[in-house]
Amino acid sequence: MKIETRKLLEECSAGCQMALDSMAQMQDLVEDEKLAQLIQTYQVKHEHIASEAAELLAESGNEEKEPGMMAQAMSWVTTEMKMLLNRDARQAAKILMDGCNMGIQNLSGHIRDYAGAEREGKNLAKKLIRTEEDMQKELSVFLQGTE
Repeated sequence: MKIETRKLLEECSAGCQMALDSMAQMQDLVEDEKLAQLIQTYQVKHEHIASEAAELLAESGNEEKEPGMMAQAMSWVTTEMKMLLNRDARQAAKILMDGCNMGIQNLSGHIRDYAGAEREGKNLAKKLIRTEEDMQKELSVFLQGTE
C-alpha cells in the first residue's frame, strides 16, 4: 500500500471516530426522537466506513488512527457549552452540521494532499464525504423550526 493511501485511510479512520464520538455525545443530549433516530442511522453508516478503513489498513499491516486529543476535547467542551445554553433540536442540528462541514473540508483537503493515493483510499474518503453531505441535508430539516 502506498504511503499516501495509508495516510488517507488513517484520516478516514480518525474522521469517523471523531464523528462517532460527537454523535454519541449528542445522543445523550438530544430530546427530539426524530433527531435521535437520524443520529443513530448515521452512527451506523460511520461505523461501517470506519470498519472498511480499519480492514484496509489491517490488510497492509497498519493500524487505525485516533483523532487528536486536543481536537476531541475542544469538540466535547464546545458541544456541552452550546447545548447547555439551548437544548433544542435546532441547536443540536446546527452543531452536527458544523461537524459535518469540518469533516468534509478536512477530508477534501486530504484527498488533494494525498493525490497519489490508490483508488480504494480515495473512494472510501469520497464515500465518507458523501455520507457527511447526506447527513447535513437531513439535518437541515431541523433548522426549519419556529423562530
